[in-house]
Amino acid sequence: MMTDKFTWLHRGISEIFPNQPDSKDPNENLLQRLTQSDYSLRVKLGIDPTGADIHLGHSIPVRKLRAFQDAGHTAVLIIGDFTARIGDPTGKSEVRKQLTPEQVRENAKTYLEQVRPILDFDTPGRLEIRYNSEWLSKLDLANILELLATMTVGQMLAKEGFALRYQQESPIYIHEFLYPLMQGYDSVAVDADVELGGTDQKFNIAVGRDLQRHFGKKPQFGLLMPILLGTDGVQKMSKSLGNYVGLSEDPLTMYSKLEKIPDAQLEEYFELLTNLPLDSLAENPRERQKFLALDIVSQYHGQETAQEAQQTAFKMVVEGDMTQTEAVPEFSLATVEFPAKLFYIISASGLCKSSSEARKKIAGGAVRLNEDRVCDQNMTFDSPSDLDGKVLRVGKKNFMRLVSN
Repeated sequence: MMTDKFTWLHRGISEIFPNQPDSKDPNENLLQRLTQSDYSLRVKLGIDPTGADIHLGHSIPVRKLRAFQDAGHTAVLIIGDFTARIGDPTGKSEVRKQLTPEQVRENAKTYLEQVRPILDFDTPGRLEIRYNSEWLSKLDLANILELLATMTVGQMLAKEGFALRYQQESPIYIHEFLYPLMQGYDSVAVDADVELGGTDQKFNIAVGRDLQRHFGKKPQFGLLMPILLGTDGVQKMSKSLGNYVGLSEDPLTMYSKLEKIPDAQLEEYFELLTNLPLDSLAENPRERQKFLALDIVSQYHGQETAQEAQQTAFKMVVEGDMTQTEAVPEFSLATVEFPAKLFYIISASGLCKSSSEARKKIAGGAVRLNEDRVCDQNMTFDSPSDLDGKVLRVGKKNFMRLVSN
């Protein structure tokens, strides 16, 4: 049985592999590896800067990386500046658009700042930040052929995304087969003992184990964490779906989104996104929502700022005090083509999932503009200046300040 010292390891973990708990072999039993005297694990997490923002779903393996740091192990954070130029094909039904080196560098600029509140950057020897162009850009054709020779086409097509695309006769390009091999070679390059990732990364992590064996190194363990459902409680958190909470979002926006997490998702959010003891949470779902929002906003913006966001949200939602407009999240009307109907603006701002839902909200009297109820489903505005600075509100808890630029 795992001792108290290591109980943190299993919080929020979906799978550890290989996992033979009765084995005395430290290559088959992670606890055996952990309990070796004076042994510091090298724990790898790779993130590809394919976009500029990180959301709470991305933060889950980063939080686990911090847990290993706190236990005295070395976190190896790999910025995939080379692999990002290919893009991970996992979960994609079509080929990713290849990024230029300039796009990758621009995207990478904000990544470290966004994870800084999570990781320990200050304790010597507890964090290595590596860029995989350091070794991948030096591979010549002979090296690449050696990597390709470690896997068969059949093994590659067993990867879920590839299998589906092949079945649907969607194009699969040869360079996409290189992604799992390059990501796996990262583990060889940094001598990883453990690799962290979501449950959708098992194939890539297993490739890393195989390559380590091929190059005569000790194979790593894989620690897989759940894929976080978004704020809608239906689909995985994604910026493209609008159901995300970004790490760089302002405190009020973060708080306002988190205090509306569906009741059924609260326990998962507490387990994966906080260090709070799960057996001491309030029973009232509304109190849990507020407690969750306050804790997570505190992690990224500090306790005092989080409390201010909570107070502002209370004044706006409960008291209807719209004098707090300077703290309201903004939506730029520059993305809207005018003249525009209000229901379209509501949908474009993310306050409703679709124009049809926005029309229903208007018909039901749930939409206000600067606290004036809107009843006309076809209300139209000729220019952004007609709405500049006004607060658009749908229901009690969803609001945006409209700005013309």
